[in-house]
Amino acid sequence: MGAFFNMVRRDLNLAFRQGMDSLMVVAFFVIAVVLFPFGVGPEPNTLARIAAGTIWVAALLASMLSLERLFQTDYEDGSLELMALAPIPLEVTVLAKVTAHWLTTGLPLLVTAPLLAVLMQLPDDGFWVLMAALALGTPTLSFIGAVGAALVLGSRRGGVLLSLLVLPLYIPVLIFGVSAVEAAIGDLTVRPHLLILAGLMVGAVALTPWASAAALRQAVE
Repeated sequence: MGAFFNMVRRDLNLAFRQGMDSLMVVAFFVIAVVLFPFGVGPEPNTLARIAAGTIWVAALLASMLSLERLFQTDYEDGSLELMALAPIPLEVTVLAKVTAHWLTTGLPLLVTAPLLAVLMQLPDDGFWVLMAALALGTPTLSFIGAVGAALVLGSRRGGVLLSLLVLPLYIPVLIFGVSAVEAAIGDLTVRPHLLILAGLMVGAVALTPWASAAALRQAVE
């Protein structure tokens, strides 16, 4: 656990020194959502109807912006080879790096989402469900994205390939995240949708570090 927290602290320090990745993610998220009222009009009922889907799609796309750099810097400066040779399991290293990625990208999205929900006229019934769904869904996006980032490591035009790999895997998270909010607005039970999101997150935490570590070992070799 000490090695895990040291790795998280290291990646957080690097992210804070650069600063642009988190700012870029939040800026894209805000701009993408703000553009929708200009496109569909300011009518409150229309905005309320598309609010959940708009916020979720924008969050999904924003979370992908910094995925390519998740392992790229360590790969280029040789740190990844040292991590692979270290006595700490590479799966723990992946888990720590994904945790730091979520803290610098997913958490800012989660903090920004309430303001955008108000802008999009989201009904009060769906407000807290949206926050709960994002809290469960955004870590899953980071873990799934880590597999794609590891697979495209060192390849040319990795950003385009990364999008093609992970976007189909993001669809279940998107569907159940939006469905939870729609169910809350429609006075239906939201528990099944949130449980499925929680199950997806648990599955991603359990499986994706192994897949990412295997892809990283292949890239290092």
